[in-house]
Amino acid sequence: REYGTIDDVDIDLHVNISFLDEEVATAWKVLRTEPIVLRLRFSLSQYLDGPEPSIEVFQPSNKEGFGLGLQLKKILGMFTSQQWKHLSNDFLKTQQEKRHSWFKTSGTIKKFRAGLSIFSPIPKSPSFPVIQDSVLKGKLGIPEARVNRLMNRSVSCTVKNPKVEVFGYPPASTQAGVAPFNILVAGSALAPSQVGGHCKNIPTLEYGFLVQIMKYAEQRIPTLNEYCVVCDEQHVFQNGSMLKPAVCTRELCVFSFYTLGVMSGAAEEVATGAEVVDLLVAMCRAALESPRKSIIFEPYPSVVDPNDPKTLAFNPKKKNYERLQKALDSVMSIREMTQGSYLEIKKQMDKLDPLAHPLLQW
Repeated sequence: REYGTIDDVDIDLHVNISFLDEEVATAWKVLRTEPIVLRLRFSLSQYLDGPEPSIEVFQPSNKEGFGLGLQLKKILGMFTSQQWKHLSNDFLKTQQEKRHSWFKTSGTIKKFRAGLSIFSPIPKSPSFPVIQDSVLKGKLGIPEARVNRLMNRSVSCTVKNPKVEVFGYPPASTQAGVAPFNILVAGSALAPSQVGGHCKNIPTLEYGFLVQIMKYAEQRIPTLNEYCVVCDEQHVFQNGSMLKPAVCTRELCVFSFYTLGVMSGAAEEVATGAEVVDLLVAMCRAALESPRKSIIFEPYPSVVDPNDPKTLAFNPKKKNYERLQKALDSVMSIREMTQGSYLEIKKQMDKLDPLAHPLLQW
């Protein structure tokens, strides 16, 4: 989408998420049948030499409660800021020239193949068929120089089977030209919990910045629930990740979430439905009343003091089970909660004990 008068261009990248399980898609409040759209706004004439692009993340039909979009927007914003420091049109051109030199008959690729006895041609990734330049210029109606500047290598950014190639990118230190020799995961993707930090690997720039950010988004989406929505570090849960995106137990993230509301939209409905809340409260009560509570009451709550936002009322480093029991006793029954308005219930709980509602939130 070109804005000629203000020298801007919007580029929409459509990420296919049909590979998500139905259960996961429901928990994350995303529509599996519809792609997630990443909308990037660049300077039309300057592209990588211009200002850092703004990013929007949305699903056209998903109007309410798209917290996953907030999390992904933050992740891609951080990624773009890191990359933008050393990105420029000349840098991209150099990267691509370096890559093409590998494929010249007198170039490195011939020696590399001979050394490894690889004689079969290097397959191009089936996910990225090259669009003919003439077609692009015809469709977009953008002057040739601009097309060359904006898309040095024009490719279709729709991944046919993201589940197969999600984690098949070389680490950041790998040379751009060596990408074809990187062993892609074949047949089926690794389970997210097996992969861990690999989804933060930086894809190569060999097909340009648009494909790089597209690939990075595809890597991150399957494991969004394994990372804290505030600090984007891996959760420290003992038995694997939670189903839904959540805030981690690190103190700074707890403070940010409670006092500043940082990324609260991304994790606001972590426990939906009265039955789920009822089960959580009942399990918490059962563990707290057990003689083995010092062993089994884990994790201990991290709750900010509503009267003093700089301190933790419940702190895992200073456990106070008696105070916790008092607050838990003041949490109203779920049956009572479903009868009235949320604000009224919060007021009643605050009268009984100012820590009851924060504990329920936790």
